[in-house]
Amino acid sequence: MNAIVTGGAGFIGSNIVHALNARGIEDILVVDHLDDPLKEKNLAELRIADYLDKANFRMQFVGGRLERPDVVFHMGACSSTTETDEAYLDDNNVLYTQQLCEWCLAGGVRFIYASSAATYGDGAAGYSDDPERIPLLKPLNLYGASKQAFDRWVLENGLLDRVAGLKYFNVYGPREDHKGAMRSLVNKAYRQILETGEMTLFRSYRPEYADGEQDRDFIYVRDAVDVTVFFYEHRDIGGIFNCGTGAARTWLDLAHALFAAMEREPRIGFIEMPADIRPNYQYHTQADTTRLRAAGYGAPFTTLEDGVRDYVRNHLAKP
Repeated sequence: MNAIVTGGAGFIGSNIVHALNARGIEDILVVDHLDDPLKEKNLAELRIADYLDKANFRMQFVGGRLERPDVVFHMGACSSTTETDEAYLDDNNVLYTQQLCEWCLAGGVRFIYASSAATYGDGAAGYSDDPERIPLLKPLNLYGASKQAFDRWVLENGLLDRVAGLKYFNVYGPREDHKGAMRSLVNKAYRQILETGEMTLFRSYRPEYADGEQDRDFIYVRDAVDVTVFFYEHRDIGGIFNCGTGAARTWLDLAHALFAAMEREPRIGFIEMPADIRPNYQYHTQADTTRLRAAGYGAPFTTLEDGVRDYVRNHLAKP
């Protein structure tokens, strides 16, 4: 078997499988939990060798009953930033990932996994992916803490040179429909604009940021996948790397890009942010891409305007 992609019916995972298919790779085992028809739709569009439910997959590799592939792309995780079940996150996002990593390393399998920009918390410690800074990071939610816990485990066990971790920033693009509340704003607002002609953004609660001027490092999923597959094609490069464009753009920038892609005049309103998320809200994220570029990844990143246009016209607007 050439590849295993966990979370392979999900957002980034299904796009990785699509990219592997484009490279002529079809001997792929997809691991996921098909709890949504939209994930089944993602899977139906792909060419794979087999599928396993994640619980069955875990039992098989832990029990030594699974053939090892050339590479494992471990994208499967609970990605909800509002999840409050710490025990579940510890098992699903940390222990499971540790077990899978150890199984891969024991058999010489390339292990590439999803970390997250949520590990950076409020950004007070900066956005550098220098390994020495990993212990300084303080995530704002339990999801980010679970990703930070595995990053620290990699660091503390001296595995940086043997694995590749990607701290994904704000990824948007095709095959995210199943994510519900965790879908990108492009996806949510596209439908809102079709229905009402207007889109809404959260008000700011910090004086240094005007409403809509909170910013993010938005990365088109095509670019995020290209970065990820780079570490498969260059398996001698290990470490934990930021996966973002290196440019922060405001929510208003995104809104104007979306209206332009839909060929509509902008109508943007502002709403109150739910009180329960205000204390943990990130006002700014921006990937430091210095180490990624030094590792040899040289492709340019898609601009927000071009990415939103492609997503809208070639995907969201298609029946």
